[in-house]
Amino acid sequence: MTNPGVREKALSVNSLRSIFSMHLKTWPDGTKIRVFVLSDDDQLHQSVSKEKLNVFPYQLRSTWDRLVFSGTGQAPFIVNSTEEMLAKVASTPGAIGYLWRANINENVNVLEIK
Repeated sequence: MTNPGVREKALSVNSLRSIFSMHLKTWPDGTKIRVFVLSDDDQLHQSVSKEKLNVFPYQLRSTWDRLVFSGTGQAPFIVNSTEEMLAKVASTPGAIGYLWRANINENVNVLEIK
């Protein structure tokens, strides 16, 4: 799901993986991408990592840590709950995150993954 200001309605798995691995930093219109994730041990984070991104959560963490420690990038913003995820993505320009479908409301856009 994305902030309502994000124009993209669909992304490829490769684009999604690039965004969540913090390599793709801006949307096509130039808006900075703000990535929000749940903690590594959260069931939804594990599900999204494995089923949507086709990587294990520890592989994402390794990528983020390498960016931070090398000084070439930053890790995504970690939220503590699905409620906080929804609030942050809905209120942060350029934001992307994930939720169970039942937790999504009209304040965010749902992305189709191709």
